[in-house]
Amino acid sequence: MMQPFLIALQFLTRIPISLPERPSERSVANSVVFYPIVGLMIGSVMFLFAWLLPGEQEMLHAAVLLAIWVLLTGGMHLDGLADSADAWAGGFNDKGKTLQIMKDPRCGPAAVVILTLTLILKFSALVAILQSGHLLYLLVPPLLSRATVPLLLMTTPYVRKGGLGCQIAAHVPVGASMLSIIISLLTVFLLLGNAAWGVIFVLIASFIVIRHLMVKRIDGATGDTIGALIELTETMVLIAMVD
Repeated sequence: MMQPFLIALQFLTRIPISLPERPSERSVANSVVFYPIVGLMIGSVMFLFAWLLPGEQEMLHAAVLLAIWVLLTGGMHLDGLADSADAWAGGFNDKGKTLQIMKDPRCGPAAVVILTLTLILKFSALVAILQSGHLLYLLVPPLLSRATVPLLLMTTPYVRKGGLGCQIAAHVPVGASMLSIIISLLTVFLLLGNAAWGVIFVLIASFIVIRHLMVKRIDGATGDTIGALIELTETMVLIAMVD
């Protein structure tokens, strides 16, 4: 199972990973089981930096943590959020036009606005969490947001034919993915205690709304909308943990 884990780590982060051989479609699909683990690793890096940063300059520390967060993931999910924002704004409820705009590499005004708002919200929530001293909370948003990906792929058609996303969607291991999601939720309860109930509620509500928007507009999901799901659920979970 090492290869699927390395695939997940290679795909979700900018950590340099060299695979010994070309992975099979099955291995690529199995990698989604490890998405929450990779998310937990990202959160662990943020926790470590938060613990090591000297002094009580919470605003500066929050900015550093946010920069590390973006650099560690290469901004890949932010790119998906930006493409989705432009597509939803310019698609005018037309599936074909929405999908076409989503493939355009240029960044429009809707993308700029949604990225700015998302980063501001994340920064503000990070400041509040650092001020509260609950550094373990930093483990939760990357973990839970990536746990939504296998759930989305199990419950939602993948729109674009061909490519990596289509391969994954076609062979998602349902049993192992459900176990991974359950373990993720139990981990959150261990970290947050009773506060986890509110966070899980926000996560589920966010997932339902975002998935509904995908299905209503494009009849399913794409790689870009998966990136948008990760970013938006991360942000909502961060906000939900603020005391």
